[in-house]
Amino acid sequence: MAKLVAAGSLLLGADSYRMFMGFWPAQAGNPETSTVNQQFGGIYGRIEVGVISDSLTDEDIAPWADRTTVVKRADAEGWVKELKQRTSGDIVTFGSRITWNALLRAGLVDELHLVVGAKALGEGTPIFTQPVEGLSVAEVRRLDGSGNVLLRYATTG
Repeated sequence: MAKLVAAGSLLLGADSYRMFMGFWPAQAGNPETSTVNQQFGGIYGRIEVGVISDSLTDEDIAPWADRTTVVKRADAEGWVKELKQRTSGDIVTFGSRITWNALLRAGLVDELHLVVGAKALGEGTPIFTQPVEGLSVAEVRRLDGSGNVLLRYATTG
């Protein structure tokens, strides 16, 4: 949560965007959800969002068009370099495995946070699309109140 609170922008792929934005903004005012979910919802309701996608339509982003920028995959590297120059806060990505793998290969990722839990979500999709070098363990920590472990890596190259 701390990384998202300090973030200046959120970067997602199309599938993650549809899933996150279809759920989180509505949680801000939902009295039936947890305080943490309400806080996340408030952040998703205000944060600048960049989406790396060749498939998103104007209809997909309509509810959040005022703070959503869609960038074609071929333009992603240059756009993220520019975003890093003009954003004062962190650029945070959740999910979006294809997007962050491409940015990792391009040297545009400073830290990689992997949260590992006792339950497997999905059906064995690899998190890396090719072998990765240049990662150094920066932190390993159990997340309070959960069975999840945070693995934080810094990039070295």
